[in-house]
Amino acid sequence: MNKDVLDFQKHLDAVKELYPEVQVLDDEGNVVNKDLMPELSDEQLVELMERMLWSRTLNERSTVLAKQGKLGFFAPTIGQEASQLASSFAFDKKDYLLPGYRDIPQLVQHGLPLHQAFLWSRGHAAGNVYEKDLLALPPQIIIGAQIIQAMGVAIGLKKRGKQQVAFTYTGDGGSSQGDTYEGMNFASRFKAPVIFYIQNNGYAISTPRFKQTAAPTLAQKAAAAGIPGIQVDGMDALAVYQVSKAARNWALAGNGPVLIETITNRFGPHSMSGDDPSLYRSKEDIEQWKTHDPIDRYRKFLVKKGLWNEEMEEKYVAKVNEEITQAVKLADGAPKQKVSDFLKNTFETPGQVIKEQIAYFEHKEA
Repeated sequence: MNKDVLDFQKHLDAVKELYPEVQVLDDEGNVVNKDLMPELSDEQLVELMERMLWSRTLNERSTVLAKQGKLGFFAPTIGQEASQLASSFAFDKKDYLLPGYRDIPQLVQHGLPLHQAFLWSRGHAAGNVYEKDLLALPPQIIIGAQIIQAMGVAIGLKKRGKQQVAFTYTGDGGSSQGDTYEGMNFASRFKAPVIFYIQNNGYAISTPRFKQTAAPTLAQKAAAAGIPGIQVDGMDALAVYQVSKAARNWALAGNGPVLIETITNRFGPHSMSGDDPSLYRSKEDIEQWKTHDPIDRYRKFLVKKGLWNEEMEEKYVAKVNEEITQAVKLADGAPKQKVSDFLKNTFETPGQVIKEQIAYFEHKEA
């Protein structure tokens, strides 16, 4: 036997080389890989910018609303606009979205009215009641559970002969959950049309990625399930879009799932529920990541093409701010929740004791 075969470090080092980080734009907005340049019209390129700006503006307003006590749970998304909005831009409204709790931007762009997203954050039941033409589930709070859901939905789509795919997101922390591997493995076995995203933003709340796994990449976790895995610069909107579009085409062709690891970063806290990133991240680390800001990078690209300018941006942001203001007013006008409704929503077939409690609270609430 050739002794090189037993050089375990050599095998370990070779793994990372199998998953190079795909990139189209550098930090200055220059195209560095023309072969992977997406076939998008000028209008589509501008629309992608608008979606990312919309998400950044929503993050800024939601942060303020959370501090004012006008939202419940809110997970910031600043820094992840390309990872989230450029990926979802590659899918159709007929595709099925299974979001995590940080994926509100994709969910709203997929069709959820913004005021319902605010109601969901406040814990209002109306935030979970979707129209039939919105092919999505409410954001999953349980880490990794959406991977299992996406697998099940995708198998259902395949059994019905639908030309649709399911797509779902988790974070680097979610990749450490058993549900993630189990969902990928089962989807692989049945060649389910599903795209799994691991948004590697560096931290699972306060736990850095290197403390979660010794794997050189998270994309390589696909190999154990027998599916393709690819790593992409998650701060590069065009690279994320192109990889996502190719993955969707692969799944639609009957080849089964794809795992995409987006290398991204959240500039803010894990959530507005007391997390303080200064306790586990240095200021220098955050500032260094900001030099890769996905919106700054994409803005430079569009400006060079003559498709974007400061005046366009100011007008668009003002429009988005007004839409957010109106959505907050709609959410504020939602009916107050009742204990009797909580019981009705919880029990499809209430027993005698629950029936008596419902009647008691209905009388009290009248």
